[in-house]
Order: sequence, then structure tokens, then C-alpha cells
Amino acid sequence: MKKSAALFCALCAIVSTQTIKAQEASSPSKFYLKVAGGYYFSVFPGQFPKVGSYEPHDEQLVYNPATGNSATVSEKVLTGSYGAGGRGGLSFGWNINKYIAIEGTFNYYRSKTNLMTREVTTVINTTQTVGKVESHGYVNAIDFAPGVSISPGFAKVNPYVRFGLVVPLWGNLYIETDASRSGQATVGGQPVATQLTVHREEKVKPNVTLGFQGAMGVAFPVAKKMDIFVEAEYRNIPVRSKEKEVTSYDETVRVLNPANGSVISTQQRGLDDLSTAERHTKYVTTLDQSSNTPTGQSGAEVSYKDDNKPANDLKSYINIGGLGGNLGLRFRF
Repeated sequence: MKKSAALFCALCAIVSTQTIKAQEASSPSKFYLKVAGGYYFSVFPGQFPKVGSYEPHDEQLVYNPATGNSATVSEKVLTGSYGAGGRGGLSFGWNINKYIAIEGTFNYYRSKTNLMTREVTTVINTTQTVGKVESHGYVNAIDFAPGVSISPGFAKVNPYVRFGLVVPLWGNLYIETDASRSGQATVGGQPVATQLTVHREEKVKPNVTLGFQGAMGVAFPVAKKMDIFVEAEYRNIPVRSKEKEVTSYDETVRVLNPANGSVISTQQRGLDDLSTAERHTKYVTTLDQSSNTPTGQSGAEVSYKDDNKPANDLKSYINIGGLGGNLGLRFRF
């Protein structure tokens, strides 16, 4: 009788243990946290927006001192995307059941730097450069990506798909331009040489936008409450410009003695010397007669219809989405 009772107790313990394990398997951890990093590549490159009056072209020109004319010898359109770059993310997720979870991810993104425009002018039949303009741009952004994750709920190797939206929270396109130009002038009846150098940094702010995301991945458990996951993700986030501000500006004009190259005089303009129209731009869909557009230019200084109001320019569009891969850890609580 005692042996039967002991055997019955043992069987009850085994059944109880198996029941608890089954309940744990059918009731996974509800809350989880993910950290990930990855790199994305541009999928649908397009033409870059203009940089001021300069088209997104890589252009080579030659200058003829005898006639004072310049001619284009080669030109190509610059294309690409701001979707290529590195990304890091922090996700908060909640398992509705064994197969479906909802999650929200905060991502920081830094695109690679793109050549947006370049114009190089050399003296005809020589390699002497008398003028050059070159601009590069990159994007910094933070977004929030809510989504739904669906998986078969396997215990070991668990594949999944995820899809949802992308809501940019903050971000700007940063453009840096360096320009130089050599020339000749007459001061007090004497011929002199001139050298103009400009360094300019601009920040383009975007309009509110909405994108989408989709991913396929697989998760592997590596500890009791930790998984490692790898995934391929596609993101599409079109962005249009809202306004632009010049954040740094340095312009220097040197007048030189052509005989020995000594500096006769120097003139400089900084950020505070720019007019409101030179410093601020508001983008519009259509330019018309009421738009505050340029009316003339002297050196690097541009005049507008109203120098005391922001300038107007046409809206431009970029895409900060792309196709990439992420690797990260998931902690289950």
C-alpha cells in the first residue's frame, strides 16, 4: 500500500511538471526589448535636388582667356539616394499570443555622404583650375516605426515577418559647399589678380511625412531569456523639403599682386553679413511673380526682390529608405 501511494505521488509530480512546462511553452514572455544595428543600401536612386542655383551635375568646363568665354566639355547627372547608410534601433514589443506581437522601434539613421554637385573650370589646353564648386550632402534622422510581427512560434529557430509604418520624428539634410574662383581685375588703373573662396553649410528641414517598412528574419535562442536575430528589411520614406537655413558661411576675396602673388587687400563676409534672403529659404510648389527670387549677383553675393524676407525656391524630394540588414539581440521579460 505504501509503495502504491509513493508511486501515485511520483506520477502526480511528473504530470504536474509536464503541465507547468506545457503552460510555459504555450505562454511565452509577454514583454520584450530589442537592440539592433544594420546597414542599408539605396534601391531606387534618383536625381539629387539642386544646391542653390547649381544643378545636380558633374560638369567640366574650359575657360579661354583670350575671349573670356567658357565652354562645357563634359557633363553628367548625379543620381543616388539618401537611403544608404547605417542605422541603430531600440524596440519595445508585446506578444499578443504565441504567433503575433506588436512592437515599436526608435531608430537613429545616418546616411552616407553624397556628391550633389560639382563644377570644375580649367584654362583651355592646360590643367590649371580657375574655378571649382563642389557640394556634398548627408542626412541625420530619428524615426519611430510601429509594426506587427508574425511568426509560427517555433521554440528553436523561429522565422518571422514584420510590417508597419515609419514616422520620422526629427531629421535634416545637411549640405556642405566649397567654392573657389580665380580672376583678374583693375584697381587704381593697375591690373590685379583676385581669388575668391567660399565655405557654406546649410540645413534643409523636411515636411511631415509617412513611410512604411517590411522585414523578414529569423530568431535563435542563445539563453533562457535572450535571442539573437538577423533580418532583411525594406524601408520606403519619401521626404520633401520645407525650409533651408545657412548655418555657417565664410567668404574671402583676396586681391593679389600678379607679379609676385603678394596680398594687396582682403575682404571677408561671414554668416552675420548675409541678408535674410541669402540665409533663409522657404520651399514652394510653384514659383510665380510674387515669389522672392534672385534679381542679380555680384561675386558670391546674391540680390533678391526683397533681401529682408526669406527667399523662395521649388520643393525638392529625397528618399531616406532602402534595403538593408539588421543584427541584434532580443531580451524577453
